[in-house]
Amino acid sequence: MSDIKNLTPKENEIYQLLKTVMDPEVNVNIVDLGLIYEIEYNEEQKTIKVIMTLSTRGCPLGDTILQNVQVVLEANHAGYKAVVELTWEPQWTPEMITEDGRMAIEGF
Repeated sequence: MSDIKNLTPKENEIYQLLKTVMDPEVNVNIVDLGLIYEIEYNEEQKTIKVIMTLSTRGCPLGDTILQNVQVVLEANHAGYKAVVELTWEPQWTPEMITEDGRMAIEGF
């Protein structure tokens, strides 16, 4: 399992792919919102595990976002099972938003 600061090349590829998954409420991708905490690519077991959070526990589109992560990963990695795990630790804060995310929100 790699946190987002220590990704393998394959995990970095997955991280970049996750930028295609948007939070529909703010129209910013989940990576730039700081919602992705860890990624694990296991070639032997043919699994991709993502540990992520949401901006709030009551996020009305949370299930949709999690499902979109799974669909994007499995569509781009044939034969792999995507496991998306939701966590609330550490708690998400606006400081986790990247500079690109901040610019996108300001333009929203």
